[in-house]
Amino acid sequence: MQSTLRSATRHILICLLAIGLSTSGGLSQTAQRLDSKFLLGVGTHQGLGGPVSSRGYTPSINIGQIRELGVNAFRDDFPWSDFEQPGGRIGFTPQLGRLDAQIRSAVARPFLILAFGHHLVPNSMPPTTDEARRRFAAYASAAAHAVAPQHPVFELWNEWNLAAKKDAAFSVDNYLALAKIVQPAVKQAAPGAPFVVGAIGDDPGWNWTEQMLQSGILQYADGVSIHLYNFCMGAAKRNSAEVVERLNTFHRLVSEASGSPTFPIYVTEAGWPTANNKCGVSEQAQADNMAELILWASTASSWLKGIWLYELKDSGTNPSDLEHNFGLYHFDNSPKPAACAVRDAWAFVRSSTSAESKQLSGGVTAIIASTPAGRRMAIWSGDPNQRFAVRLRSNAADATYSLPCQAAAQPASGAWMPVSSTPLLVSTNNAAAPDFDIRPER
Repeated sequence: MQSTLRSATRHILICLLAIGLSTSGGLSQTAQRLDSKFLLGVGTHQGLGGPVSSRGYTPSINIGQIRELGVNAFRDDFPWSDFEQPGGRIGFTPQLGRLDAQIRSAVARPFLILAFGHHLVPNSMPPTTDEARRRFAAYASAAAHAVAPQHPVFELWNEWNLAAKKDAAFSVDNYLALAKIVQPAVKQAAPGAPFVVGAIGDDPGWNWTEQMLQSGILQYADGVSIHLYNFCMGAAKRNSAEVVERLNTFHRLVSEASGSPTFPIYVTEAGWPTANNKCGVSEQAQADNMAELILWASTASSWLKGIWLYELKDSGTNPSDLEHNFGLYHFDNSPKPAACAVRDAWAFVRSSTSAESKQLSGGVTAIIASTPAGRRMAIWSGDPNQRFAVRLRSNAADATYSLPCQAAAQPASGAWMPVSSTPLLVSTNNAAAPDFDIRPER
């Protein structure tokens, strides 16, 4: 057993040394910080439900939570039927008062969903006639103009592909026709606002996705978005690694369709519910998955332009209902472990100017990032049942380590540090990537 452990330690050490050699000269080629080119956001529900939210969303509280997390974006619905009133009057109404308040607070950049039919407009759910599309485009233009000062991003509809399973009107052709008229309307009203298509829900085999990407719709878009969930997959795939794997496949499909490996991609929903049923995860697993996803995202910012974690707070109080339990905060607004995990993981990488991901032996992931203040390294085990320990090989008096949600960092020099599915966060002022010994724990 001892010789096996020594062999594993040596093998992983070689991998970590290779990281130091391969990254020491190339991580600071760009000075642009991650938080200036990447949006980390949360999903909120201010735009649905009227003046009082049955989901428990209250702007004065939720704005504070967004500020506590330190994220720089939020995603919410901007429904047509509540923005355009009878008689053709268009503008914010009491129905959208909560959304208006959150947008105008300037707490974070709004990512707004232009969606849903209007009860006074025939053939509008979805828009399938020239008149319905024209009316939708007029609403989209007015909505864009109303919030343009807040530097919004707009997304066309939400999970159109899932509605297509029940209604043939939600076809790729109709989605393309809508994008063709809405995109120029939005651009004229808010020239600097990105216009994003897709919002693709679960699409096994990528059939609908590929049809949409090959339709020519990307010429009417500044980016394409997708929703990635795996909470009802087998336990071994209910993690951030599976999300990253599927996202990389989507990136390949978008690159092929657009002819550009850096065509902007947005993950506008990703999350894990903490419900007490077969598809739920523990609160700690939710926290670990979200922290890992944020840390990994720092390595993909050339094409990945944002992730929105679903959702800010629980939408109900039934412990076994999946839809009630996606929040970073409980329904009563008390924080889950995910809240500080997201806060600390984002704080760890948001100033990075470049980063690289490495898969090490034993299913260990390492993220090595360069920041103006020095190197940052995050390490975690892909298997929650497999733990490791790492130790700096050189004496770096300034080096510290911590875990998300930990009160204070500790000196790293000479200490064996724990590696589990909760990311280990190591900081050093040294410009070179730190080298480690690493060993499996018995």
